[in-house]
Amino acid sequence: MFNAEKPSLEKLPSSAQLLRSTIIAIVGAILILVTVILPAEYGIDLTGAGKVMGLTEMGQIKKVLSKEAERDHRSSLPGRAGPGIAARLLNVFVGTAHAQDKSTWKDEIRFTLKPRETHELKLVMKKGKIADYKVIVEGGRVNYDLHAHSGAKAVTYDKGRGSTGSEGKLVAAFDGNHGWFWRNRDKKPLTVTLKLRGAYSAIERGK
Repeated sequence: MFNAEKPSLEKLPSSAQLLRSTIIAIVGAILILVTVILPAEYGIDLTGAGKVMGLTEMGQIKKVLSKEAERDHRSSLPGRAGPGIAARLLNVFVGTAHAQDKSTWKDEIRFTLKPRETHELKLVMKKGKIADYKVIVEGGRVNYDLHAHSGAKAVTYDKGRGSTGSEGKLVAAFDGNHGWFWRNRDKKPLTVTLKLRGAYSAIERGK
């Protein structure tokens, strides 16, 4: 039987060499961890190398997929079921109806203002009633005063200079006429569109 020759002590690595090799291995492992494993697995890029190599995006995708899988697992547990098909269809229906409602207006008024020209419009409303409005200004900017008056009562809700449009809710402070006064301060004509809906009984226009 052939026996391998036993190496001499001189050929064996010294303690210093072993220590150096160990340190090099540890440093190499840390570099691989920081530059490759963390970006690729967890989306953590401490050095920027992961982004250059495209590993960070991979890790971020894995995190998202992991969270989705965990969420799906939780929703499948007894007593924690996720929304069924009927609920999802109901959500879609409600969302669609809401979107359609937001785009539906009771009245739409459109007029043109020449330079220095003014226009006034009032809604006849009872105290506490609410009207939604949206003002669209095309071709320029207007100054406006949103106010109300009734006999000795008067209130200013809002004012604006150089406005290109506004929207909101008008809540009547008292019974009376509530609305806008516009003035074109630009040197060219512009168009104002007013969209309305809500609890008003009439629209009064004037200049």
